[in-house]
Amino acid sequence: MDLQNITKKLDAYERLMRLDKPIGILLLLWPTLWALWLASRGVPDWITLLIFITGAVLMRSAGCVMNDIADRKYDGLVERTKNRPLATGEVGVNEAYLLAAGLAVAAFCLVVLFNQKTILLSFAALFLAATYPFTKRFLAIPQAYLGVAFGFGIPMAFAAVNDYIPPLVWALLTTNVFWAMAYDTEYAMVDRDDDVKIGIKSSAIFFGKYDVIAVMICYAMMLSLLVYIGQFMGFNKLYYIGLGAALVLVCRQYFLIKNRDKTNCFKAFLQNNWIGLAIFIGLAAQYNFRGAF
Repeated sequence: MDLQNITKKLDAYERLMRLDKPIGILLLLWPTLWALWLASRGVPDWITLLIFITGAVLMRSAGCVMNDIADRKYDGLVERTKNRPLATGEVGVNEAYLLAAGLAVAAFCLVVLFNQKTILLSFAALFLAATYPFTKRFLAIPQAYLGVAFGFGIPMAFAAVNDYIPPLVWALLTTNVFWAMAYDTEYAMVDRDDDVKIGIKSSAIFFGKYDVIAVMICYAMMLSLLVYIGQFMGFNKLYYIGLGAALVLVCRQYFLIKNRDKTNCFKAFLQNNWIGLAIFIGLAAQYNFRGAF
């Protein structure tokens, strides 16, 4: 294989892993970082932090490959996904299986540096990542399952830092489920017409004409749970300033999706990165500057 073909193949692998579209990594990473800061009381070990960031990149990449393997017969029928490497034949199915396995093994090699509880949780995380693509065949709201899969770094972070999973973890995981239902419904609104044609289920289809209000209710539940967590932890004003910034960004989401324009719905989905960042900044600030307030 000459250099040009190698370059093309590497480019196809990059697109298969969605490394050219980092939004998924960020949406997976923010709740994990929230959990790391909570578990470590604002002072995470830098090696632990680096391992979780790297693990998020690896597992999101593996999840994308597994998703495209499961959807390879459907992606060619959807306008937005018809040029994905498996759909076009740029990458073979066996290659994709090997790539997914290699990414998962690399992630597991990082996890074994932690305690037994974290290692056991990593198997559950892998199961969720591998099975999520198939939930779109039978679950009316697969976005809820995605929220669990994308939030499983939360219990893993607490287990890695404290070797203990407090009840707070489940409140934070539920928060992420509502957040994922909100942003992935916006994403699903883009593909709704194609999904109906090919028989794929999504929250956008399930909610129908109530999709916009359902998205906003999910955001409201997410923010309400974060307020509850803040009250439970006795957080200071800086945390709530972060939540206030997130609320402003959520209000902007409404104006982007209210007319169900596909371009704006996708833009709304992408802007969820800033919501996750605003929450993280408030959380980090309340630990680092609590004496000032």
